[in-house]
Amino acid sequence: MEYLELLSWTCIVFTVGMFSTGLPDLKRMIHTKSTENIQFLPYLATCLNNFGWFYYGMLKLDHTIILVNVIGAVLQCLYIITFTFFTKQKKLVLIQTLTAAAMLLFGWFYFSRVLIDDLDRINQMGLTCFVITICMYMSPLADLMTVIRTGNIQCLSFSLTVATFFTSTSWVLYGLQLHDNFIVGPNSPGIITSLIRFYLFWKFASANQSSPSYKLVPI
Repeated sequence: MEYLELLSWTCIVFTVGMFSTGLPDLKRMIHTKSTENIQFLPYLATCLNNFGWFYYGMLKLDHTIILVNVIGAVLQCLYIITFTFFTKQKKLVLIQTLTAAAMLLFGWFYFSRVLIDDLDRINQMGLTCFVITICMYMSPLADLMTVIRTGNIQCLSFSLTVATFFTSTSWVLYGLQLHDNFIVGPNSPGIITSLIRFYLFWKFASANQSSPSYKLVPI
């Protein structure tokens, strides 16, 4: 039980740290009053992911999952509101946000009103979160291919890579302890993509010594 509690706090600390990697972008938006070179969709996708896992945690009565995703959702909403305030493409951002809200509303109606059996509700919610998280962890593959082709690691963040590795590893261990494949499965690719990034940092570090600062990008 003590091991599970330790894993729980490890998941909370590392995941909140990973969600906090957007704070430099938040500070830059406020300072420059601009959203230039900052992507909006990763914030929106992460927010949807947070709400999905929050509901899964509620169904499973897992306070670790609930707490982590409440904090994550609050941070993502803060990023979204700030981006919307400073962007010049307010109409596009509003459409994307309303679309995401409609998806959340549909998901809530389906999982809380259509599905009656609690086990089916948990399994389908877990599968939905599984797919969304897999997509989020696989999304940086285009950047990794670019790095492999060009040898330029400026689009990668070493600190974010470290955070992703430890976050994914802690959740895999936590899921194994609970025998929950919906937690283990989608976090395993996070470990793999992080290891690939570590290798790319090692391989191309000497070629990028003249420009050692790495740009933060959402996973």
